[in-house]
Amino acid sequence: MLSSMLLRLHFKIKDCLSREDGQDLVEYALVVAIIAFGAVTAMKGLSTEIKTAFSTISSDLGTSL
Repeated sequence: MLSSMLLRLHFKIKDCLSREDGQDLVEYALVVAIIAFGAVTAMKGLSTEIKTAFSTISSDLGTSL
């Protein structure tokens, strides 16, 4: 009985590994992760520039009042 269960488990795992259905999902997940990483990296650089612009605007407004 144990050997038949192990044999069925072996075939089930082999079937899961040979199917290609999940590969598309993994590829899409990797593409989304790369895009997210690029977006975060770009936002970090952009946030510094935005902070500088708002600081400049704030100081200009402070001196004009």
